[in-house]
Order: sequence, then structure tokens, then C-alpha cells
Amino acid sequence: MTKNETVSLRELAKAIYTVNRHAKTAPEPQHLYYIKKETIKRLLKENHAKKVGLHFSEHPKLSNQHSTLLVQVEDYYFHIPPTKEDFKELKHLGALDQNYRNPQTKMSLSQAKKIIYQYIDWKPVNKKPTKKPHSSSYFTPSSLGKMEWPPRKTFR
Repeated sequence: MTKNETVSLRELAKAIYTVNRHAKTAPEPQHLYYIKKETIKRLLKENHAKKVGLHFSEHPKLSNQHSTLLVQVEDYYFHIPPTKEDFKELKHLGALDQNYRNPQTKMSLSQAKKIIYQYIDWKPVNKKPTKKPHSSSYFTPSSLGKMEWPPRKTFR
């Protein structure tokens, strides 16, 4: 590893596995898939991961069959979108092979994200919270207890 010697390749593989597992059930998984892909791309670039081949996806997009790139990190396997070069250089393995199973791993999502963020040097974009005036649909302003100004003169 480069500047992040503190985390082992095994721990990084576990973190990717954990993020990937959570992304599959998350209501908005885009960020989790993004950090998974960025981590794997960096691992490939640093020769800490290996491209195994191409698989047909189990979930075709709009009924169109497409392929995913199978990548090995330690004894874990992950799929990411392939590049055009991958189609030229790699063997197509056909349908997804159930022999590529990942070991069961116990790691919290927050721990996994912390490891990955450190590795890819990711910094969250600080969005300034916009303060919205609080208004409740249950609140109806009352005119009781309000005084008119200037007070009306009463005649007797």
C-alpha cells in the first residue's frame, strides 16, 4: 500500500465487502457504490487487486444483458463496471459463477467507510445546512390575546 500503511489489504477487502453488502439493500446506494468502485480502481492501479474476467450481470438493465468486471482483492471477489479495454483484454466467463463466494465478514458500515475514506483520501463535501423557517401544519395563529395598537377609543 502507499501512504496508508496502517490498514492491511485484508481489512480493506473486508471494508469493500461490507460497503457492497449494505449498498445492495440501501434506499440510496449511489455513494456506497461510488466509494467501492473508487477503492477497487485504486487497488487495481497499485497492483493490489486482480481483474479475473467478465460476467454477465444477474440484473440486466432494461432487459438488456450486460457484463460486469470481476475483480479479486485478497480472497474476496467484487463486480464493477468494465471499461472498453476490459472487453478487448479479458476473457468472458459467461454467467455469474457461484464458485466465487466471499468469506462471511463482520464489520460495521461506519468502520468500513472509515477505512475506505482513509484509503481513497475522500473528504465529505461540507454542505452548509440551510435553515428553513419552521412551520407546522398543525399550528394556526390565534388572534386571542393580541392587542390592537393604537387602542380603539370606546365612547360612553
